[in-house]
Amino acid sequence: MFDCTVVGAGLAGSEAALTLAEAGVKVRLIDGKPRFKSPAHSSDNFCELVCSNSQKSNDRLTAHGLLKEELRVLGSHVIAEAEKCAVPAGSALAVDRVLFAKSVTEKLRSNKNIETVCERTEKLPEGPTVLATGPLTLSPLDGEIKQLFGSLHFYDAEAPIVSAESIDKENAYFAARYGKGEESDYLNCPLTKEEYDAFYDELVRADRADLHEFEKGEIFEGCMPVEVMAKRGKDALRFGPMKPVGLADPRTGKRAYAVLQLRKENAAGDMYNLVGFQTNLKMSEQKRVFGLIPALKNAEYMRYGVMHRNSFVNAPSSLDGHFRSLVRSDLFVAGQLGGVEGYVESIATGKIAALGMIRTLQGKTLIPLPETTMIGALAAYISTPNDDFQPMNANYGLLPPITPHIKDKRQRKEALYERAIEAIKKYSENISWK
Repeated sequence: MFDCTVVGAGLAGSEAALTLAEAGVKVRLIDGKPRFKSPAHSSDNFCELVCSNSQKSNDRLTAHGLLKEELRVLGSHVIAEAEKCAVPAGSALAVDRVLFAKSVTEKLRSNKNIETVCERTEKLPEGPTVLATGPLTLSPLDGEIKQLFGSLHFYDAEAPIVSAESIDKENAYFAARYGKGEESDYLNCPLTKEEYDAFYDELVRADRADLHEFEKGEIFEGCMPVEVMAKRGKDALRFGPMKPVGLADPRTGKRAYAVLQLRKENAAGDMYNLVGFQTNLKMSEQKRVFGLIPALKNAEYMRYGVMHRNSFVNAPSSLDGHFRSLVRSDLFVAGQLGGVEGYVESIATGKIAALGMIRTLQGKTLIPLPETTMIGALAAYISTPNDDFQPMNANYGLLPPITPHIKDKRQRKEALYERAIEAIKKYSENISWK
């Protein structure tokens, strides 16, 4: 017998299942793996990271750093596993994605309160349910979700991964931006103005896959394909993923005209991810065009970049501030399907959905999240009427301003951080079942 069903064992579903189990709830965790996978998934393990191995900044004064600190206060299981599987990435929390998925999978399968079921879910389960099937929900369940909530979608892209040994180290150097983190965290690929101009010219006219799909204008800003970004102007990349600021070449002390950063993809350091280079170029074009970057002229691609459709419910008309369905009180929606964007944001919604489910199962009233926290601000965003709703990343613009206004930016962020942590600690004490 089980008390609650969790559908989907990604970041949100894994966090939800582990949180429910910790509270003594008997969980039936349903996921298609290893038998059924979406086109973007390849691992047999749960909690597979598809787009990137980075969970963004750990700096507590950044929006994602604050969100992680709030999750640590709430006892996030998935963040704890990520930290165990971390690889060097400056101030960011990046993981060896293979070790990370394996670690979370073992934690789920070894939990006495969790029964894992390999099944392709075709209908929404009856009874208490956390729906966390993610942005790549398979048919026919996606049709049922659309019927219940009204589904929207946008297009998401992944960056390529290259082998470390194939990178031309004579045309690259190790350095972290502004010296944050260890020098070996990032491998930087500099370009002169002439090299950048040649690269840019080929990039903007390179062949893209399924070009007709992107004419719908549904590409999410947070995962903008590099070739689409380049169309915005010749310097768009130099002020974005190829920004050279803070990356002086230690060999010369000078700054290049443009720089592509490569980040370690795994703990062994034998694979590197092209940072910010999400793409939907044809595979042959990726090799040709990215090969114009001197350090990548002989690059061996372990994975080419791809683009896929991401789905999410129209949260403002479908969910409340607890990620609970407005039409079915025993159904919570977690992860990117619920209208947030990003790894850590998905983990956060899994945690909040589980905490809400625990109180629902106990017959208790749900406790509102403080909107002065990053988690609470995200919950408020997805549940506030919005005629042009789009998935949202954690950002300081979501938080209520500090009053009276603090002019100094760092001091203002310190104040926002302290206010948020104090609020999430009080919330944690109030919702604790221990």
